[in-house]
Amino acid sequence: MWCSLGVWFGLRCWLMSGAVVRERPGVDLIVLAVIITALVFDFTNGFHDTANAMATSIASGALRPKVAVAISGVLNFIGAFLSVAVAKTISSGLVDDTKITPTVIFGGLIGAIVWNLLTWFLGLPSSSSHALFGGLIGATWVAAGADAVHFATVVSKVLVPAVLSPIVAGVVAMVGTYLAYRITRRRKDHGRVVRGFQSGQVVSASMVSLAHGTNDGQKTMGIITLTLVTAGMLPSGSAPPFWVILIAGTAIALGTYLGGWRIIRTLGKRVTEIEAPQGLAAETSSTAVILVSSQLGFPLSTTQVCTGAIFGAGAGRRLAAVRWGMAGQMAIAWLLTLPAAAIVGAVAGRVAEIGSAGTVVVAVAGVAFGGGIYALSRRQPITAHNVNDLPAGPQAAAAVA
Repeated sequence: MWCSLGVWFGLRCWLMSGAVVRERPGVDLIVLAVIITALVFDFTNGFHDTANAMATSIASGALRPKVAVAISGVLNFIGAFLSVAVAKTISSGLVDDTKITPTVIFGGLIGAIVWNLLTWFLGLPSSSSHALFGGLIGATWVAAGADAVHFATVVSKVLVPAVLSPIVAGVVAMVGTYLAYRITRRRKDHGRVVRGFQSGQVVSASMVSLAHGTNDGQKTMGIITLTLVTAGMLPSGSAPPFWVILIAGTAIALGTYLGGWRIIRTLGKRVTEIEAPQGLAAETSSTAVILVSSQLGFPLSTTQVCTGAIFGAGAGRRLAAVRWGMAGQMAIAWLLTLPAAAIVGAVAGRVAEIGSAGTVVVAVAGVAFGGGIYALSRRQPITAHNVNDLPAGPQAAAAVA
């Protein structure tokens, strides 16, 4: 409630300050609804992607779970202020802002949130970024036609990086892991070597969190800025206002602090058994790829980058058991993310475009779905206390397949 009041007060003050380019009567309420929905997505992005930064450090024992997510939350918040290149790509590059309305964006956000919650419940590290893009593209396509989607930009700044980034991160992490074990293999004081790598992991995991805030934190900024542009409150091509950066950074930081323990378990324990040298290599590789992409304005899937790095680190250690069956499950989730979110976003956008009643129906359906997923998750809760324990029985067997 307080978040809603804060956004409402900030939006009203900003409107009264003369920042509006052109006003439309009655548009404030739907803009407020879209901004709050965008912050809900940002929140789910935070707990969905906590594993990207901290799964390997938690699995290797470099950081205690609660400490890890607290550090990650703070650095995600700081990272949100470092760049706006990705936000501008989303707000002015993916779709034609003159052909859509805030209601269309609302539908796209619902599609992204639904997919995020479903994959979180299943413990699959799918891409929150691609869920967002899929939802937005699907809602835009249905509402304004294929011409309203800038497919050239989608290919060059979303699809191509999606294919290349996990491969690059994986290769770099594999080489780094190989070299780390090669250089330290004759050291007799094994405990001291491990402690050294664990200390390095504290720094490298922190850098991944900072990079994640720099890239993923900007995506919600871009969506909110796009909403303000379509509502006539900002000129086309505008950068995110400071208050947008602030609330987006806060939402993703709070989501990160809650910890997406289900996906942390998947990346930390069900891909490969992570040791400190592997964790350091994976995190350093992920940081480099994400930061470079952020500066280039590529709205990268940090999940795919970090997952690719973890698989690379697993392959780089001699005799390491990489669970390629889990890799197959993840690959299927990655392939389905964009089209699945697009379908949900298209349906939600179409219903919301009917009018106020349609928007309420979509909102109620989204809340009901989220409540149902949460209720199901409490049957077998995964917390900071059991995140490093593999499930017993058939699930465990499937994890090592």
